[in-house]
Amino acid sequence: MTGFRIQHRAAAQLDEIYCYTRAQWGQVQAEQYLRALFASFKRAAQGGVPSRPVPAEFGVDGYFYRCRKHFVYWKWLESGEIGIVAVLHERMHQIERFQQDLDD
Repeated sequence: MTGFRIQHRAAAQLDEIYCYTRAQWGQVQAEQYLRALFASFKRAAQGGVPSRPVPAEFGVDGYFYRCRKHFVYWKWLESGEIGIVAVLHERMHQIERFQQDLDD
């Protein structure tokens, strides 16, 4: 079984998602939403989530998929695991923000 690692920026984004969701809809909803995201990370690591490649013009060897209202961007790590690079809301300009996260 292949695992996953959450990269630094994605960890901060998950914190932001949790805080926003908790403030808007309560702690129970925030916890459920994060559990759904983490379940999708696990499925993605096992090859169970259809992912699309990041467009070639960005020069990034990575993939993305949708989970509820967010897009999850990931890449293969040397360890064979997947690295969760960014978790961006559907309203954000995904590719521009993804490129910024890769540069960090």
